[in-house]
Amino acid sequence: MNLPTVLDLIAGRETTTRQRADQLREQITALTEELARLDGELADLATTRTTLRTLAAAEFTADDPTIASGPYQQILHILSTAPTGRRAKGICLALGVEPLPKHVEGTRAKLKRMVNHNVLTENEPGVFALNPKRT
Repeated sequence: MNLPTVLDLIAGRETTTRQRADQLREQITALTEELARLDGELADLATTRTTLRTLAAAEFTADDPTIASGPYQQILHILSTAPTGRRAKGICLALGVEPLPKHVEGTRAKLKRMVNHNVLTENEPGVFALNPKRT
């Protein structure tokens, strides 16, 4: 072989190697961008998890959980349609909850909690109504 042929072979190999290196650099760039996106999503999910845990913990220890929680909001909505008040069993029925003793007692506990926070009144034993001072 002569020198020009060897140099042509080297030049051809160099071109092929450079093209492959450029392809790999593009893949690295794309993978780096995808990794950064996924890392950001993971960070967002971790923040969301922490926030939800904090909110859930606060809801169960808050001074006035009646305003923050869905079940309490549903009870308030039911009582807003009954100006004379309702019993725990009637609220269960209005919510579509089977009036088993455990459900009625759970609802009664929520109602009593709302009475303690001056959201509801219990003018008659077992009959709960919205506190007129809060409406």
